[in-house]
Amino acid sequence: MDLPRRIREFVRRHDLIDADTRVLAAVSGGSDSVALVHLLHALADAGELHLIGVVHFNHQLRAAADEDERFAAGIAASLDLPFICDREDVAARAARDGRSLEDAAHTARHAFFARARVNAGASVVALGHTRDDQAETVLLRLLRGAGPRGLAGMHPRNGPVVRPLLTCRREELRAWLAERQLPFREDETNHDVSIPRNRIRGELLPLLQARFNPGIVEVLADQADLARDAVGWMDAAAADLDAAIVRRSRTTDGAARCEIDVEGLGAAPVALQRALLWRLMSEVAAPRPIGYGHVEAARRLIGEPGGTRVDLPGQRLQRIAAKVVLTGRAPGALGRPAPEAGTVFRFPLSIPGEVVLADAGWAVSADASESAIVSTVQGPDVAQVRRDLCNGRLAVRNRRPGDRFRPVGLDGQKKLQDYFVDRKVARERRDTVPLVVDDSDRIVWVAGFGIDEAFRVTDPTQAVVILKLRQA
Repeated sequence: MDLPRRIREFVRRHDLIDADTRVLAAVSGGSDSVALVHLLHALADAGELHLIGVVHFNHQLRAAADEDERFAAGIAASLDLPFICDREDVAARAARDGRSLEDAAHTARHAFFARARVNAGASVVALGHTRDDQAETVLLRLLRGAGPRGLAGMHPRNGPVVRPLLTCRREELRAWLAERQLPFREDETNHDVSIPRNRIRGELLPLLQARFNPGIVEVLADQADLARDAVGWMDAAAADLDAAIVRRSRTTDGAARCEIDVEGLGAAPVALQRALLWRLMSEVAAPRPIGYGHVEAARRLIGEPGGTRVDLPGQRLQRIAAKVVLTGRAPGALGRPAPEAGTVFRFPLSIPGEVVLADAGWAVSADASESAIVSTVQGPDVAQVRRDLCNGRLAVRNRRPGDRFRPVGLDGQKKLQDYFVDRKVARERRDTVPLVVDDSDRIVWVAGFGIDEAFRVTDPTQAVVILKLRQA
């Protein structure tokens, strides 16, 4: 099992590290990170790199966290390497910032890595992520809703962060450590299936391996490689289109402004339209997240008349003559924050089919009927809509800034935000209300409240889709 040789080839193929690179190894104490530092030490002895230290971040989330810190310090000492450590009450940060523990931990940890790299004069910080971690990441993003960029998973290099073990399986690294009698720490929280990644690792992946494909980890990791290559090509094409049809400027109050030529955008393939719009909208809205629904709202402006506008995270989009104009918020401007990235969801809903939204506590189902049904369709948790307008393709998502629909009986569209206010929906509940949308991202049903007028059944002989909402 010549792991150093395989890692050396992976590192060279992705241009991660060379003989002059000064590397810090991030060591948590788990098997992957312990294998990482010992393998990097072997490569350093062979003149492949300069290993200049071990970094460890104590999240103060577990009773054993201090023991993990001492263990990592012991590894550094055994290899005669400097030990750089920091600690933070991540739970307090998560509560203060209103973020998930996982997100807060990631932010705090990577901020420490950046400080440590600069202070130590290192070129890169190496992390111990494996092909198993890559497969888990792809599944996690797929379940939450992701395009090629999300399915590309973790990159071998992300600026000054490198992942030389993405070519290795976790079991290989543990076998390599066992052969050399090198100990590591077990993190008991890895068995906590209330954490989504752990649920994928402990429940979903073993099920897929046992019932569908024993090689699912390799398949998913290969999918990440394919998606990453596709995204790289698409980004290059989007940059070329950007240069040809986009003009950037600033408003008088300092806000970013992008003018996009509608004819040039409309002539591009849909995938390229989405890639360019995502690129521009993310640039204008940063650091607010831009999702699929936001991009589709922007794409709809291609066919809209002049004056049409939509408000989205951190920006306003407007059709002005032959241009789509993106205008950001001026520095210091206030506005309703976009939902946290972890709370945004979008899942396809087949007909027939059901989507279970475990985190929101709801399930939404769809069934087909050849004619309108009166007796079984009653109450706010059941709706029937015109099947001919659904085209067999529906999705369930939560709200996005700028969402509008036309409630039955209302003469004209209404902002979903205003609709929720009128219906006295609590602010903290609004981001969990399921919305059934069509393939153009038009709202079909605000689940539990009402349908859009366009989908109202007017003929009892019409084929319909029966939508139902239940507690999950």
